[in-house]
Amino acid sequence: MLTETLEEFYQNKIKEVPANLGKETGHFNVFRLESHCAPQPPRYSRKSFYKIGLSRGHGFYHYADKSIEVSGTTLMFFNPNVPYTWQSLSPELGGFFCIFKEGFFTEKMRGSLSDFPMFAPGGKPAYFLDDMQDQQVNAIFEKMIQEIQSDYIYKYDLLSNYVMEIIHYALKLSPSEKLYQHSDAKSRITSVFTELLERQFPIESQDQRFELRSANDFARHLSVHVNHLNRAIKETTGRTTTEHIFDRLASEARTLLKHTDWNISEISYCLGFEEPAHFNKFFRRQVDTTPTAYRNS
Repeated sequence: MLTETLEEFYQNKIKEVPANLGKETGHFNVFRLESHCAPQPPRYSRKSFYKIGLSRGHGFYHYADKSIEVSGTTLMFFNPNVPYTWQSLSPELGGFFCIFKEGFFTEKMRGSLSDFPMFAPGGKPAYFLDDMQDQQVNAIFEKMIQEIQSDYIYKYDLLSNYVMEIIHYALKLSPSEKLYQHSDAKSRITSVFTELLERQFPIESQDQRFELRSANDFARHLSVHVNHLNRAIKETTGRTTTEHIFDRLASEARTLLKHTDWNISEISYCLGFEEPAHFNKFFRRQVDTTPTAYRNS
C-alpha cells in the first residue's frame, strides 16, 4: 500500500510545497477545509504524518478495516500507521485540519503520541460534537490559524499547546461507540490484530525492526490467551494467525527486495530474522524462490 508523504500532500492538495520541508525534523501546519485544499479523488493510503480534522457534513471515513459514517460535526484523529480516505456524501460545510510529524512534539512531551487512545492501535478516532463543543473546538482551530500567520518567535510552542488542548478535550468526551460495533467479540479482536500487524509496516529504514512475529507476541500485546486469539482469527477469516503474519512479512520482503538497495542481511535483520539463512528459508517457503533470485528476476 502506498504512503503519502508530506511533499505529495502539498503537491496534490495545496499546490505549493514549503521551502524547508525536507530539512525539518518536525513539521506543523493548519488549514481551513473550504479554502486551502483542492478537491481530489478519494485515495485510500497511509500518510507519513498525523492529522486532526474538524469536519461538518455527511460521509464515510474508511479507516483501517472500518467504515465510519459521520453526520454533523466530527473531530477525527489519524495516525501514520493506519490507511484511510474520506468519501463525501454531501457538500462540505466547513471545518479545519492540522497536520504534523511526531518530531514536532519530541522535545515538548513525555512518551509518544501513540500513547494517546485516539492514536493507539485499535483506538477509536471519531468524536461527535454538539453545537457547543463544535464552537469550543472551532475556537482552538481559529487560534491556530491566527498564530501560524503571526511573527511571534515562539509560535510553534504555542501551536503544540493548542494541539494538546484538542487531544485532551477529546479525551474528556466519550468516543463514538455505535459506529465501531462488530458482530461479535471475535470480529473485534481480529480487527485489532489486523491493525496492530499493519502498524509495523512499512519498513522504511534499517533502524526499524519487525517485532511482533508470532501469535504469542500478539496475544501478549493484546492481553488475551493465544488460543483465544487463534480461534477468533481462524473463525472470522478462515486463515490462521501465523498465515496472516507470514503473508504480510513475505509481502514486505518482496517490497524491500524490489525497491531498496539493502543487502539480504540488512533486509533479514529488519524483518526480525537473526540469521540471513533463516530469512532465505522463510522466503523460499513463502515465495517458492530465493531472495536473490526474486530480486534479479
